[in-house]
Amino acid sequence: MAEKEEKMIPASSLNPDKIHTWPHLVRVEFIAGMLATLGLFLWSLLLDAPLEEPANPTKTPNPSKAPWYFLGLQEMLVYFDPWMAGVVLPSLIIVGLMLIPYIDINKKGAGYYTFRERKFAMSVFCFGFLILWIFLIFLGVFFRGPGWNFFMPWEEWNPHKVVALTNIDLNIFVAQTLGIDALRNPWVGCGFGLVLIGAYYSIIPAFYYLKGKTMPVIQELGLIRYNITAFLFVTMMALPIKMILRWTLNIKYVLVIPGILNI
Repeated sequence: MAEKEEKMIPASSLNPDKIHTWPHLVRVEFIAGMLATLGLFLWSLLLDAPLEEPANPTKTPNPSKAPWYFLGLQEMLVYFDPWMAGVVLPSLIIVGLMLIPYIDINKKGAGYYTFRERKFAMSVFCFGFLILWIFLIFLGVFFRGPGWNFFMPWEEWNPHKVVALTNIDLNIFVAQTLGIDALRNPWVGCGFGLVLIGAYYSIIPAFYYLKGKTMPVIQELGLIRYNITAFLFVTMMALPIKMILRWTLNIKYVLVIPGILNI
């Protein structure tokens, strides 16, 4: 009789840290889904959808904005060539997400997505998605107007607004600032840009050389996984650097290979 009673004891009482998915988790998710649906329903009743006139192929609206979920890509077009902003960087995001299971070494935190268990992963994700990507969408939705110029949310959109900005390549900026006329040559400027980008990515092996033997995380990653992780991280950080250069110094491109490549 005692053995039968022991078999009938719920698993959750034997291990209080674990509960059954049904009904505990499913019930909470169902209630959350119903509340979200109710909120969207009430929102749709109180606010009219900002529909415009039917599309006119002979008249292009100004500004012509993509759907909000693509505005991050459209905003990146300001800082990079279309092939870079629309193909290379989004592809790196997708590839990076696919590589997470192969470069993740935190076996202790498998299934636990807390900051304590995954400090680096959570920090990179929060910066890359919640801050950087959402910030790009926020800029495109609320601060971009006619001519893709900056407008404050309370400003009236003036399609005739003239912004006196002269975007120049970095080699021309350095030539004007330091008086190095040789940098005005397209191929000399190309070499200058290659050196700068090479120096930027040299952070990856330099950091491995300086910290590879003292940081346990780098030792656990190994050489291949470290290089993949560092390359994706450094490439992600290139976007805010390029944005700051454009906003502060009106730098258009860092590297210009005539007729081939602009970065």
